[in-house]
Amino acid sequence: MGKVTTWANDSIVAIRKRGIRGLGDAARPVYRKALHQTLPLSGGEPIYAREWDLLIVLDACRLDLFREVAHEYDYIPYVDEFRSLESMTKHWMLRNFTPAHANKMKETAYVCGNPFSEEVLNASDFALLDEVWRYAWNSNLGTLPPRPVTDRAIKVAREHEPARIIAHYMQPHCPFIASDNEYQQKSVEKWGSQGRDVWHQLEAGDTDREKVWHDYRQNLRYVLDDLKLLLENIDANKVAITSDHGNALGEWGLYGHPIHMPFRCLRNVPWVETTAEDAETHVPRAYGKGEVEVSTQERLESLGYL
Repeated sequence: MGKVTTWANDSIVAIRKRGIRGLGDAARPVYRKALHQTLPLSGGEPIYAREWDLLIVLDACRLDLFREVAHEYDYIPYVDEFRSLESMTKHWMLRNFTPAHANKMKETAYVCGNPFSEEVLNASDFALLDEVWRYAWNSNLGTLPPRPVTDRAIKVAREHEPARIIAHYMQPHCPFIASDNEYQQKSVEKWGSQGRDVWHQLEAGDTDREKVWHDYRQNLRYVLDDLKLLLENIDANKVAITSDHGNALGEWGLYGHPIHMPFRCLRNVPWVETTAEDAETHVPRAYGKGEVEVSTQERLESLGYL
């Protein structure tokens, strides 16, 4: 009864504050729960089912968003479609990094920008697990920008020469640091407890879809610009660029990326195959490994997960 009572109390508060909109806020958790329980996950493909030397994961990238900007980048020859195993990063990790893929994981260096690695991944399962978010997180931005992941992937490749590398970038996942990022109204003093993310605000009607789409696209360009540098400074015959999941912008009454959803906007992501050659045009920055004084919970809050 505890969860029901909490939901009821939260619903009353929402309705008092927001009227009809508050009624919608109260109904959404029930609706999502019903979707979780009634809709099958409907397939999907493990990342290890395909061949790659370097797998670049762009967190929360919709397929249609990626296709809008792909022609701007010479290293993207075409955009194929890939059915992800899940609609949220934590569960994407749980379903991809399993005992069934233990041998390939042992050959993989995972350069990871997403804080869910702390809950899900075990360093001993990989050739190397470099949790970049632990020491290069930018508390002013409320996320990990692309360059530390690029730098670390280059350095890991040059120094360790693993059979496989995964470079997991946080962009285009919100916050939209390539734009004004007004959605979260962040300040350094109160970051980590910064209210609703862009998807909550879009769902509530406090911002409009056109602006969100524009800023989401700019955040994608922000990380794709950095990929050019990565691909010029790493050797990999088979490079794949993909995403762990997409985002809903109102489809089926959903916003953001709730777990266990089968819908195309959340599960069908880009798949690009290209190559990379180390021309040694970039010297990666060295990052101190002293952990940034920000808890994992605060990091996840800033990304809108909590």
